[in-house]
Amino acid sequence: MGRADGLTPGRYPGRHPPLTRAELPVDTVALARYLIGKLLLRETDEGIVGGHIVETEAYDVGDAAGHAYRGVTPRNRSLFLERGHAYVYLAYGSAYMLNVSSETAGIGAGVLIRALEPCAGIAIMQRHRHVERLRDLARGPGRLAAALQIDALFDGLDLCRGRLLWLAGADRKAGDIGQSVRIGVRPDAERPLRFYLRGSRFVSGPRALSP
Repeated sequence: MGRADGLTPGRYPGRHPPLTRAELPVDTVALARYLIGKLLLRETDEGIVGGHIVETEAYDVGDAAGHAYRGVTPRNRSLFLERGHAYVYLAYGSAYMLNVSSETAGIGAGVLIRALEPCAGIAIMQRHRHVERLRDLARGPGRLAAALQIDALFDGLDLCRGRLLWLAGADRKAGDIGQSVRIGVRPDAERPLRFYLRGSRFVSGPRALSP
């Protein structure tokens, strides 16, 4: 099935439990960097799918490019939950995006999960995406959500509980982490708030942004 790290279908293995909230930095930019190399896992009816996070973007407090900029709305209220909750929205009417709330309760900010290196349930993800090429399974936030079958029903989910979708530690070190401007952002476009695993072929965006 193309799995690595000892991950198998069914309940998460004991050595890949969810990260606790206490392990997550109480700072959006710090969390975006911290999540590089960690695991994002999803339990489906077919088994566990997921991989190592290799690319994130921070949308911190007061960020004009962030969905929390104008305050709480019915759409963005998950961004104002305590750090470690999922904020899922539909972009351009066609692709879901997964973000992680990143501050204390009541303060709106989040981290966009942009890309994964698949390591669990690869064959399942290939069926979800209708593609065979490993590099393209979860390279980009829309592809990632499709591969893991993440949709609006996951909005507000606690990613520290270990049910359906969760963040976990990894058995390997993240490696060298690069930093660049964000992709496709107009307000605050020049802020270096994108983090990525240097040398990873699973990182999305122009190669010039990931030296």
